[in-house]
Amino acid sequence: MLEIIYQDEWLVAVNKPSGWLVHRSWLDRHENVFVMQTVRDQIGQHVFTVHRLDRPTSGVLLMALSSEVAHLLSQQFENHQIHKRYHAVTRGWLEDEAVLDYPLTEELDKIADKHASLDKGPQPAVTHYRGMATVEMPVSVGRYPTARYSLVELEPQTGRKHQLRRHLSHLRHPIIGDSKHGDLRQNRAAAEHFGCQRLMLHASQLELSHPVTGEPLTLRARLDDTWMQMMSQFGWRGMLSDIEKVEFAAGNRQDENQEP
Repeated sequence: MLEIIYQDEWLVAVNKPSGWLVHRSWLDRHENVFVMQTVRDQIGQHVFTVHRLDRPTSGVLLMALSSEVAHLLSQQFENHQIHKRYHAVTRGWLEDEAVLDYPLTEELDKIADKHASLDKGPQPAVTHYRGMATVEMPVSVGRYPTARYSLVELEPQTGRKHQLRRHLSHLRHPIIGDSKHGDLRQNRAAAEHFGCQRLMLHASQLELSHPVTGEPLTLRARLDDTWMQMMSQFGWRGMLSDIEKVEFAAGNRQDENQEP
């Protein structure tokens, strides 16, 4: 079962696991686990997507329970009225805070986008980033005897494909676990020494106005076990207290699906 972050008569939001597809795709015909179908079966209602997360990205995924509400939410996303916050673990020490305005050429899939225009120029892409913490670990990667990592907060102002992954790669601080835009040697080292078998990018929070009631709504998704393990290994526990899992002492365990 998926962790439901929020649900009312109009909306449902879940904590999407890394590695899950949002919906069926003929590009992944052999996959049989999808967020949409799982949520539908879990709550007994049809759901409508209004945005997406890449397969390796975890975190807040918001869905509507009717086509009318889906349309209202889609308008908010299109008009940049929904505030998105992500967190990532990156290579190297990224310690500053800035806005990166770096246009991106559209990434096309060889099969799905074979009829798309190839002459489209770079599209505007803007990301606010903030380094939160750094660490140097005694792990040899390449010619270096140690490895440096950063915990980074990201707030995309636009929604280009793989924007955060490509922007951090442009900054020379690729996200750990990124097989397409990242550092293969760093990815292997993270898997071997820290048990990291996933892209370290998490959609932590969505802030929006409820499409029906107009009330402000903040949705947060907790970190998974891989994230929590790395946060502990790097001495970063408590840095993301709003979304870190609560661990209880033996003999006094509570349901981890409860809000802390």
